Amino acid sequence: MQDGTLTHHEAHGLPALAVERVSHSYGQRKALDDVSFTVPQGSFTALLGPNGAGKSTLFSLITRLFNVRHGSMRILGFDLSADPGEALRRLGVVFQARTLDLDLSITQNLVYHAALHGMPASAARARIAEILATSELRSRLREKARNLSGGQLRSIEIVRAFMHRPRLILLDEPTVGLDIRSRAAILAEVRRLVKDEGVSVLWATHLIDEIDPSDRVVVLHQGKVLAEGLVPDIVAAEGAKTIGDAFTRLTGVRARAIEPEEMRV
Repeated sequence: MQDGTLTHHEAHGLPALAVERVSHSYGQRKALDDVSFTVPQGSFTALLGPNGAGKSTLFSLITRLFNVRHGSMRILGFDLSADPGEALRRLGVVFQARTLDLDLSITQNLVYHAALHGMPASAARARIAEILATSELRSRLREKARNLSGGQLRSIEIVRAFMHRPRLILLDEPTVGLDIRSRAAILAEVRRLVKDEGVSVLWATHLIDEIDPSDRVVVLHQGKVLAEGLVPDIVAAEGAKTIGDAFTRLTGVRARAIEPEEMRV
């Protein structure tokens, strides 16, 4: 909710996101196969899977780009098919593709997004100041977005997703194409916001070094959930030493720790 007040659904401990027996196909190819998992309120949950695992398809269903035909999805108890307005009102999204208007200033991008969620400009500006209180970007709010680096653009997209005080944030491979320092800064900022605002995050990645030992992890491979739980529990269950080892044992895929192009940064 825009004022941060918890509803009856939110106050009674329902998951921020509940995915139950969801399947989705493109013609004959099954992209998701009976997928079930939850994102608890106030958690940083990593959706870990190699490219092609079905992560983007899952996000397309949660954001209603595709209709859920098999299974169900609920955000704070609100069914995405039966009550999409209430469900989506509690959702913020950072897509993999860049979506800022490069010819608008940072402030204009953020105020415009806030207006779409019914926030007056004055409230939007106050919210911008609140989120960016400790950021170097607070002094660049009047600059056009095209003047920012890739990491800075991504930071503003994350700020935009938090503007209307959603209770669940989806981030689809948000660090792709960024250098190591920018990736670390983005992760740290999202984790800070999870802690400070009690928001829930579903962070999709194929990079094992984006996983923190305190995270919840959902391992998705070839459209199926192979494991779900806290990092130490998954590691122990697989008789592994690290989450990377556990991931390899579960999927047969060597865990990737870094993008090849980032080695040159």
